Amino acid sequence: MAIEKVFVVGAGLMGGGISQVTAMAGYPVVMRDIDEVALEKSMESIRWSLEKFAGKGKISSDEAEKALENITPTTELSDAADVDLVIEAVFEDLDIKRKVFAELDGVTKPTCILATNTSAISITKIAAATERPERVLGMHFFSPVPMMKLCEVIRGHNTSDETLNTAFEFVKSIGKEPVVVKRDIAGFVANRVGLAMTAVAVYLVESGVATPSDVDKAMRLGFGHAMGPCETADLTGIDVLTHALKAIYDETKDERYWPPELLQKMLAAGRLGRKTKKGFYDYSSGKQQDYWGD
Repeated sequence: MAIEKVFVVGAGLMGGGISQVTAMAGYPVVMRDIDEVALEKSMESIRWSLEKFAGKGKISSDEAEKALENITPTTELSDAADVDLVIEAVFEDLDIKRKVFAELDGVTKPTCILATNTSAISITKIAAATERPERVLGMHFFSPVPMMKLCEVIRGHNTSDETLNTAFEFVKSIGKEPVVVKRDIAGFVANRVGLAMTAVAVYLVESGVATPSDVDKAMRLGFGHAMGPCETADLTGIDVLTHALKAIYDETKDERYWPPELLQKMLAAGRLGRKTKKGFYDYSSGKQQDYWGD
């Protein structure tokens, strides 16, 4: 089937980024959030990002404006009635996602594909909230979406070949590189590897072996990573990271994925990374600055 119109649920960092790259590829996008303020902030962020791309000559000013025009913000889930693909990007909580998918199942047309951007939660468990599990799959983008090329396309237990193939081609059409995850395992591929590394990095900071900046420097210079694990944790969000680790641990009981005590303390303190201006680093000045000591 052909994808002609896309609906994105959630206007946060991920939902806004997914909406932007989809609109840049020429698709009409409806971006939904329950909060008008969140929608306004997301549209402002998308405009800023598009202007940055235009300023660097990666797209023209006309292309930037056209992409912005392709995005329609809404607070109504019923506006998904005529779309071909829904991409959900809400908080990493199974119950919340299942509720959203059950509602989407009731308002979208039967042929519509329902995708979740979850980074670790079982696709099969989310799909079970619908009457169309064969049309449900994972479409895991990476942050920041406009810059990161990878998108994992994850098959749930009941996902049909047609659904998987359609999603694969859509991901390519918006300029991303798809990796097919053939089995629905917690954490999929990238996070199954990456989060184990991140947990080790946090343990090293927690035990005083090295500061966040030195851990990150070691991974950037020693292994060629664009960002170190602590920088990435701050960008992703300490809350999102902790829930993703917990989701993998709950399914596997593998101690490597139990959220380190330091992460849990940061979560309790509301020190969530960039979005709260402080995480492993301090962002209150508008720039990433070294900060550690509590």
